[in-house]
Amino acid sequence: MTAILAGILLGLPLVVLAGAAVATLVITSQIEARYPPAGRRVAVAGGHLAVIEAGPGEGAASRGTVVLLHGASANAMDPMQAIGRRLAGDGFRVLSFDRPGFGWSDRIEGAAAASPAVQARLIAAGLGALGVGPALVVGHSWSGALAATLALDAPERVAGLVLLAPATHPWPGGTVPGYAGWYRSVFGRTLLWVASRTVAAPFGLYALDRFAAVVFKPDPMPPGYADAARVPLVLRPSTFEANLQDLDGLYEFLARQRPRYPQIAAPTVIIAGDADPIVRTPVHAEAMARDVPGARLVVLPGTGHMLHYTASDAVVAEIEALAARVRAGAE
Repeated sequence: MTAILAGILLGLPLVVLAGAAVATLVITSQIEARYPPAGRRVAVAGGHLAVIEAGPGEGAASRGTVVLLHGASANAMDPMQAIGRRLAGDGFRVLSFDRPGFGWSDRIEGAAAASPAVQARLIAAGLGALGVGPALVVGHSWSGALAATLALDAPERVAGLVLLAPATHPWPGGTVPGYAGWYRSVFGRTLLWVASRTVAAPFGLYALDRFAAVVFKPDPMPPGYADAARVPLVLRPSTFEANLQDLDGLYEFLARQRPRYPQIAAPTVIIAGDADPIVRTPVHAEAMARDVPGARLVVLPGTGHMLHYTASDAVVAEIEALAARVRAGAE
């Protein structure tokens, strides 16, 4: 998508760019009015994290607490809509965080927050402020790296780990298609900074369903997904830029973190689809299952990247089974 935006930007006259900048301001205002905060903001050092809650309140959850961490280009409502409300109905206290810079969370520490290590520290602080831990931590896609980091750096907050189509290992080529390479040059970064404030929102709003459908392949995208999951929030300039930063720095982080995975002590379940075109299961999920002691690997046939939507029965069943296992071990 970023390469497309750069091409559009370079072909536009200044007067059109000025109009696009005004349109972006209007679109951003409309998006924020349509998707206001849905939960509460938790104070941590340097700012606030937004969290959506469901299920029994603190001290009343008979089955424990589940923490949901969303992937790239998303926000807390994505996993909450997919599996969170169902888990809440089954007696779990569910907390779904907007990662720093996404949804309604502040981009605490600015560009440094692109590191899963920084985000893990901030999420751990948020959990501490809420008096939560240890909990079952569920991370999808980009947040596979985040959830694993949380288990390594704040093990007191993690009773069990569920990784959904997780990005956990360095992959062949070392770049995220459409995001890295030329983007790292001064020219490229400047170009995308301008794009995020001019053409990204109008173009993204026009093509949003098309791009979202690609992430679901080979599974069909649920009707109304983009609106229900509040996906347009990612088109706001600051969030668009944060998303690029997170994707751009992920490979180097994973290359450094991989040797630490054998230190993960929390019971771990890894769930992935064998038809995932976004985060390749053999490169990530299967490697993670080898690296984490005692990890359970579940590979779903014919399933793509958005398995928390398209295979929610299987995902919820694995989360509940892990919760039962953790409770039994604590007794």
